[in-house]
Amino acid sequence: MPTNQPAPEIPVHPITDAPAAAGLMAGAATVDVTPPGSVFLFGYPHVPRMSTGIHDPLECAALYLRSQDGGSVLFLANDVIFVSKTHAAEIRRRIHERTGVPEEVIMVTATHTHSGPLMLDYLSNAADPVVPKTDPQYLALFTERVVAAAEQAVRGAEPAEVGFALARADGVGTNRHDPSGPADLDVPVLVVRAFASSRTLACMLVCAMHPTVLHEDSTLMSADFPFFARRHLRRVALPSTGSVLFLQGASGNQSPRHVTRANTFAEAERLGEILGRNVAALLASADYRRDAVVGSVRTFLHATPREFPAAEEAAGNVAAARARFARLKAENASRQIVRTAECDVFGAEETAELARAAADGRLAKAIAACMPAEIQVMRIGPWSFVGWPGEFFVEFGLELRRRVPRAFVVTMANGELQGYVVTEEAAARGVYEATNAVFAPANGARFVEMSVALLAVKT
Repeated sequence: MPTNQPAPEIPVHPITDAPAAAGLMAGAATVDVTPPGSVFLFGYPHVPRMSTGIHDPLECAALYLRSQDGGSVLFLANDVIFVSKTHAAEIRRRIHERTGVPEEVIMVTATHTHSGPLMLDYLSNAADPVVPKTDPQYLALFTERVVAAAEQAVRGAEPAEVGFALARADGVGTNRHDPSGPADLDVPVLVVRAFASSRTLACMLVCAMHPTVLHEDSTLMSADFPFFARRHLRRVALPSTGSVLFLQGASGNQSPRHVTRANTFAEAERLGEILGRNVAALLASADYRRDAVVGSVRTFLHATPREFPAAEEAAGNVAAARARFARLKAENASRQIVRTAECDVFGAEETAELARAAADGRLAKAIAACMPAEIQVMRIGPWSFVGWPGEFFVEFGLELRRRVPRAFVVTMANGELQGYVVTEEAAARGVYEATNAVFAPANGARFVEMSVALLAVKT
């Protein structure tokens, strides 16, 4: 994505660790982070969606790697919709206290399931009467269990080798505005095996696709299609105790909407099985290395907020979106078109609330809570995983890979941005994600530029 901005100055925070034993060391763990009792399932507005049970337990999967030079990285993949910047910082601090692993080498991510608990008070939903406040008791429980998973992974590290493979996610989803539009169906796969026994310890994959097969009529807690992909991998390629980390790519405008036949668990299983089979088929032939060097660097960016319309204009946009939605339903338009129009209504409503928040000072407080945004590069051998907070359109991830082919974007990493980062074209069209955004489209190119510069820094 071209930009006329000058190359940014990069404040680098290099990571060092204690010397390791010869070769690569790795540890993995999985813990259950499912909330007890009935909770509000967050991800769709206007529906009092209290959980009525558990379809599959929500998980935190941890993977720790340490190379001979002492560099280390720790990934934590969590079946929740977001983890806030403040919450991620607390998790990292407590892991460091218990294990000595530097906070800067820890990446706390969310799989972004829309069938899990509320994790933060989302400003654009503040006017939605059915959305409750975040439960601090669950946040405390979640924190303790994530820290426990990290501690198990670090304490259990053993000599290992790591393999690299590139799978595909064809059939799992598309660009949700245009099925033929920009998409990234490459799925980088990292597989970690115990060196002595070749027992698979963990499999980590990055998939740029919203886990939104299940909609607001589903009231069971679930990781959505990533659960079924993990289940398949455990059945055919990993020990039952093996950890599978699902990391979310640049999926802001990517979803299963145009490939699903219904919004059911059967469809979530079908799509998850597609992904699981594609990944499992490559594990044996992955490029395994015992001498992979790992390390991490990071920098920070102050994103620029977008401009919001006046209250009257925002109210008019809500009325227009509702009228279009009603017209398409009356015309019996396709399920996908109607759903997109319904999301446009949600976005117009959320813009109206954000405009009110901008006027009364709430927006400034929300921005302060998620700034500065962290950009984190986790290097493992020839590959790099680039952590960005929030939801980014796929075009930004594709541009980063065009410029650095072995760099893969991981979103919802170490925080969130109270909405999407969209392209200028999407903002001009006024699509749902653009109307839900807090930050201006120009920030996407800034994240790309700063990431490219950071990738050039040696750890």
